[in-house]
Amino acid sequence: MKANYRIPFRRRREGKTDYRRRLKLLKSERPRVVVRSSLNNLTVQLIIYDPKGDQVLASATSKELTELKWDKPKSNTPCAYLTGLLAGKRAVDKGIKAGVLDLGLWAPSKGSKVFAAAKGVIDAGVSVPCKKDVIPKKDRIEGMHLTKNTPELFNEVKKEIEAGKWKKK
Repeated sequence: MKANYRIPFRRRREGKTDYRRRLKLLKSERPRVVVRSSLNNLTVQLIIYDPKGDQVLASATSKELTELKWDKPKSNTPCAYLTGLLAGKRAVDKGIKAGVLDLGLWAPSKGSKVFAAAKGVIDAGVSVPCKKDVIPKKDRIEGMHLTKNTPELFNEVKKEIEAGKWKKK
């Protein structure tokens, strides 16, 4: 007797992977700009597909911003932008010119920190297709909605990233 039901892949059952969306991203043959967030941290990675397992080409976490004197929370919009900028600079150093944004299972919402991170990657010099209206406004990216000294700190850290002080010696 033949079974009438096929069990979905494990990652699909666990709600971790949308294979239809992943296939569309892989068909683009560009590196995926993967943004993942937890309650306390944020990670931005540029990943390419490999049959043996995906390969991370460039990566940055919000924890690394403490070395650049960022003492604010590590999971807000300004931090997402700075983490994206850092990952983008590392990607440009490795010769990556274009990518495609991978939201994973997140539903895209206008002005979210995922798009702030994408804006950071774009400002670093990596071409990522993204509509202008979903990117957070400049004052939100700079942290005007947070404490008074956040915009100054944001600009200091941004200048250090652009100056290349993030590079390992």
